[in-house]
Amino acid sequence: MKNTPPSPDSRRIRNLNAKPDRDGPVIYWMSRDQRVSHNWALICACWKANELCKPVEVIFTLSSSFLGAPRRHYDFMLRGLAGVEAALSSMGIPLTILQGDPAHAASEHAAKIEAGSVITDFSPLKLTRAWKETASGLLPCSLYEVDAHNIVPCWLASPKQEFAARTIRPKLNALLDTFLTEFPDPNPRFQTPVVDRPAIDWDRLAAGIETDESIMPVDWLEPGEQAAGKQLQSFIEHGLHGYAKSRNDPNSGCVSRLSPYLHYGQISAQQVALSILRSGADPQNLDAFVEELFVRRELAENYCFRNERYDGFDGLPDWSKASLLEHAGDSRDYVYTPETFERAGTHDPLWNAAQSQLIGTGIMHGYMRMYWAKKILEWSSSPVAAFEIAVALNDRYALDGRDPNGYTGIAWSIGGLHDRPWFERPVYGRIRYMNASGCARKFDVQRYIDAVVGRSRPSA
Repeated sequence: MKNTPPSPDSRRIRNLNAKPDRDGPVIYWMSRDQRVSHNWALICACWKANELCKPVEVIFTLSSSFLGAPRRHYDFMLRGLAGVEAALSSMGIPLTILQGDPAHAASEHAAKIEAGSVITDFSPLKLTRAWKETASGLLPCSLYEVDAHNIVPCWLASPKQEFAARTIRPKLNALLDTFLTEFPDPNPRFQTPVVDRPAIDWDRLAAGIETDESIMPVDWLEPGEQAAGKQLQSFIEHGLHGYAKSRNDPNSGCVSRLSPYLHYGQISAQQVALSILRSGADPQNLDAFVEELFVRRELAENYCFRNERYDGFDGLPDWSKASLLEHAGDSRDYVYTPETFERAGTHDPLWNAAQSQLIGTGIMHGYMRMYWAKKILEWSSSPVAAFEIAVALNDRYALDGRDPNGYTGIAWSIGGLHDRPWFERPVYGRIRYMNASGCARKFDVQRYIDAVVGRSRPSA
């Protein structure tokens, strides 16, 4: 028998219902972190099961509607979960898919198998937090939440909404060495043989989901944690070397394309950071990438965790709301409807290319997403309408939609979140301005437009 690994850092775990463990199997209620490798929530579930001398089971509650997610998003998620099922099976851990209201489905299953404890992963989004709050009262046993998504646990990083990257950076860096550690193996020791348990029929599950079929799956990006690992390695070998200098050029190829995998939890940000830091890359490129992966990403988590209005105009800083509303009645050269934005029908070929790439591929280069959102502000009837349009389009088409990074990026672009007031101008007020000529100074705009029109897929 293998030695029991040390218990996970207790600061990464919190009890959501103050109920004790019972004598029964342990459930890992997988939600946001859909992987087997490098998953603190699974590691904690296996550790708890070993402590109780019981087996562990993984459940996934499949909601028929998650914030309007279309077929594209369900396809990417379910194909990734099929790989999770196979990896868990090799460890003797069953995966059970439950349908219906997530909180009630998880609680009823826990009662059915007389679970001793339930472990779940962390998300700052309102909907998933509401599921856990409901489940915490329904469950007859303990409910633990484990932050398996962030390097530094979100609730520990800061007790308040941070003003900017410069205010959270020292707090995160002070804890980095403590939490940026290697992962132990899960090592469940009391698994019982699964007899006559049929494999999950993923095609049947997919067919049973009623969702928007007009947003079709992507064919250029393979989902799952194995594919995510290959993409990380490809970035280290071919993109990281130019990241600091060329990351704002959508033609350069110096981007990781890990955001869909990070969004679905098919790869661990902590493992990405460890791999990047071990790569031997130039410190300038390492620092630039870790700033985005660690500081900016966990700043976005902080915003959504500490501000329940993260997905709307009302969540913006007071100074930017006041400035934008003061200029809400300013004359605009163009005013487009949500439908015109959606079909990429504006007067601006660069904006249309960005929107077309989002529609066709499910991703948009980070620099272009800033330009895209700021022009929605400039060409919408009001700043409130602009925020709603940007969120709706991002969540509808982007593979990494409905994510703290997306909400925070829109709030930065349209509402000055984590930024400072700039020179006042019409429509924008004191929000930072961007225009097409500024883009042209950074990269070959026509090359980008031609690439999107010609292929409607990411550049190499």
